[in-house]
Amino acid sequence: MATFSKVILSGSTNNKPILVVATATVGTAIHTTGATDLDEIWIWAHNTDGTDRKLTIEFGGVAAKDTIELTIPAESGLVPVVQGIPMNGSAVVTAFAASASVIGIVGFVNRITA
Repeated sequence: MATFSKVILSGSTNNKPILVVATATVGTAIHTTGATDLDEIWIWAHNTDGTDRKLTIEFGGVAAKDTIELTIPAESGLVPVVQGIPMNGSAVVTAFAASASVIGIVGFVNRITA
């Protein structure tokens, strides 16, 4: 029977927001998935800048097929970015933004073990 546990994003300290400092690939580390456990990833972002900013999330690679891009509105509250995408295999999820140190990321992982 599978076991579920809620886990803090590995790039976070005490579940504080992860500041996206990278402005190009490879981005700021957000989370490293378990090797064999399945991590269901949930991420929200907020933008403290006065300008809308593009955010790119990289899912274990930097090719176009491994990324999603979205715009985080200026001075926003939490904007849903990743809604339950399952990953494993020690994949590293990273992020970069159009401007350094204005987008923060929070979230969690539902870790599913067999």
